[in-house]
Amino acid sequence: MRMVNACWWYYFSKFTEFFDTIFFVLRKKFDHVSTLHVIHHGVMPMSVWFGVKFTPGGHSTFFGLLNTFVHIIMYSYYMLAAMGPHMRPYLWWKKYLTTLQMVQFVGIMVHAFQLLFIDCDYPRAFVWWIGMHAVMFFFLFRDFYYQSYSKPKVRARSPQPITTEIEELKMPYKNGSLKNGFSNGHTNGLVRARTVLPAGN
Repeated sequence: MRMVNACWWYYFSKFTEFFDTIFFVLRKKFDHVSTLHVIHHGVMPMSVWFGVKFTPGGHSTFFGLLNTFVHIIMYSYYMLAAMGPHMRPYLWWKKYLTTLQMVQFVGIMVHAFQLLFIDCDYPRAFVWWIGMHAVMFFFLFRDFYYQSYSKPKVRARSPQPITTEIEELKMPYKNGSLKNGFSNGHTNGLVRARTVLPAGN
């Protein structure tokens, strides 16, 4: 009975996880609300409810126990990050946290799918339910890892200046600011007296 109560508390904890989404939205950090984030928080309460309602305790508790352990570490990271910029030097381990989350799902996959080969009177539907959740979240976290840590960062290029020539003088000018073949020295703050630069804008 004690384990059943623990399972219900785990189920309730899935609703408290919505608070980080609420905080992201209130602080206008919309880039933090990723596909992974929405799917994870949208699916887990329903999924855990099925487990707690029909198979509390026993084989079902492994993924909850492992997931709780990982969440303790994850929310410790969030707590440190929320303390301010002075904590950034101590948050170098963020990508290792994502790796830990992926390892968690591999462990859950192995633990769930072993019952396809070992009969212990556990509902086959829940074996697939838990196992496929682990597969889905593994690939979502792997994509998050790639997007966050492995994908090359693309820097925006500054626009190239456009050079135009005056036919008679064969001299480049910028924004039509040449008089008598010389610059007035005031074109966008870039041209000096008697200096000719490529055209901008």
